[in-house]
Amino acid sequence: MASLCLTPLPPPPPSQPLGDLHGDLDQARCALEMAGVLSSDGEDLWTGGETVLIQLGDILDRGDDEIAILSLLRSLDIQAKAEGGAVFQVNGNHETMNVEGDFRYAASGAFDECIDFLEYLDECTNDWEEAFAGWIGVSGRWKKERKMSQNYWGPLNLVKRQKGMIARSMLLRPGGPLARELAQHAVVLKVNDWVFCHGGLLPHHVAYGIERMNGEVSHWMRGLSESGDSPQIPFMATRGYDSVVWNRLFSRDVSDLEDYQIKQIHSILEETLQAVGATAMVVGHTPQTLGVNCKYNCSIWRIDVGMSSGVLNSRPEVLEVRDNKARVIRSRRDTYSEFQAIDYI
Repeated sequence: MASLCLTPLPPPPPSQPLGDLHGDLDQARCALEMAGVLSSDGEDLWTGGETVLIQLGDILDRGDDEIAILSLLRSLDIQAKAEGGAVFQVNGNHETMNVEGDFRYAASGAFDECIDFLEYLDECTNDWEEAFAGWIGVSGRWKKERKMSQNYWGPLNLVKRQKGMIARSMLLRPGGPLARELAQHAVVLKVNDWVFCHGGLLPHHVAYGIERMNGEVSHWMRGLSESGDSPQIPFMATRGYDSVVWNRLFSRDVSDLEDYQIKQIHSILEETLQAVGATAMVVGHTPQTLGVNCKYNCSIWRIDVGMSSGVLNSRPEVLEVRDNKARVIRSRRDTYSEFQAIDYI
């Protein structure tokens, strides 16, 4: 009787989740270089090979270079796919807030960037793909020229502010070109045995349907409505304290909780992971003053370290998942150090 020889499957490529960036291009580049996926020569080249980079949302607000970061991630995704890698983004609460028209947390420089980008889009004869992919290469020059211009009015000028509000609204309203760009990204993403979202996934979200939630958010951001009216904001994913992008249940400081509360939260987390068929969950949204960390037997990783200068201006950190092991990269040296990690096998 012939024997059957099974060749073991190769391990999946490493994945690197990256937390909230909030418009800080310098810190974003620092984190990407530290993760080993971005060249350090200023050429913005993908150096991650088959790595899967997953950015967990909140690129918008609190910083000046939001569109530049989005453009950089698009460029890296194109390059990564040519090498067998990929760059994924997950929408956070600040992405959904801006598509709603809530610009309370937008920095003054971000309104200026919207004005500049629309002018650049016009120079590109409204070729969105050309303008969006190319913006990372020219945004610095536009920003410098704007600040040096004699017509630069300063952050408190009401006319300039109004112009920035109009430009931002044109880009980010449902159906706007930047909102349609965001619509390509999920609110919940599963890669191999790990699930990624901005705030936190709960059992009733899974019961509602992950694909359903992702589809509803995308539909809304693209400005589509079956009735012809204004598209409805998808409540389950984007509104309310326990929605996917706002939930903080798994990110709370356990030192503030009673033992029975910790057990309840752990039980909810285990139920969620079992329902979605995942080993662990990774979230952003809530800055961790002690850095990237895991709780509940490391079935939840909290990776928002508040790295943006508009938040905590903390040292960037990146999580890496390789061969079912997770570790935190806290410096460029860590990228090449001996692998010491939590084993999920």
